[in-house]
Amino acid sequence: MGETDGIPPSTAIGRVSLRVADIETVATFYETVVGLRRLRESADRVVLGAGEEPLLVLSAAPDAPARTREEAGLFHTAFLVPSREALGVALERIEATATLTGASDHLVSEALYLRDPEGNGVEVYCDTPRSEWQEGDGEVAIDSRPLDLADLRAHASRADATAAEGVPAATTVGHVHLEVTDLPAAQSLFVDGIGMRVRQTWNESATFVAAGDYHHHVGLNTWNDRTEPQRGRGLDWFEIRLPDAEALAATRERLRSAGYDVDEATDAVTVDGMECRLVAGDGSI
Repeated sequence: MGETDGIPPSTAIGRVSLRVADIETVATFYETVVGLRRLRESADRVVLGAGEEPLLVLSAAPDAPARTREEAGLFHTAFLVPSREALGVALERIEATATLTGASDHLVSEALYLRDPEGNGVEVYCDTPRSEWQEGDGEVAIDSRPLDLADLRAHASRADATAAEGVPAATTVGHVHLEVTDLPAAQSLFVDGIGMRVRQTWNESATFVAAGDYHHHVGLNTWNDRTEPQRGRGLDWFEIRLPDAEALAATRERLRSAGYDVDEATDAVTVDGMECRLVAGDGSI
């Protein structure tokens, strides 16, 4: 699979949408544990974000079946905070209100892991300075090493006094990580179709792809041997946010030229039952 000239390096991940059974319980978790703000809500939909920027959309799906062990789906939604001080505050908030399931130094980032009340994976992370990234032959070194939590807690004391109220307004969805049934096929969609670059491959069971030189905007793995597409609760859709309408049109054409079906209404392509929506600029919700 060859890489193309690709999408603009300013491309980023936009909003992520989850189908959930108990919308109030899940929304409260993302408020009190992750630190997002509830921006808009109705009986069957809650939009949460950082500052005034929507990042997460929860849609009530009480009759949808729970995800099975065989189904592909979300590995985690990764919320990128702008500083190590903010990550230290996030650690204190998580430890006070939930259960931390993991913490890693990935060389390019430092990350905290947990799960929401319906089992959806969540990552809260900050990037390490790019000057410290180890790169070669177009790829970047990503590893999983123990994270010094005591040192991270010490950084929390240096954060702004308002930080405890939630994540900083500059927080974004830095990346999404998917569990897929066929790694080469998923990689081809994001590289040959959408135009991202492979930034690292890991033991033929995971691939990390990105626009430009970021460490990754999308992670793909087959670690849990998923064999069926997602059908029930969990990830509904996520956005790849292109800088303008021209870039969106070019990406749409690249996908169609590569043989992928693009939904005319939503500019979406599907991988294992999960929608990846292409949007220009802010998109719309």
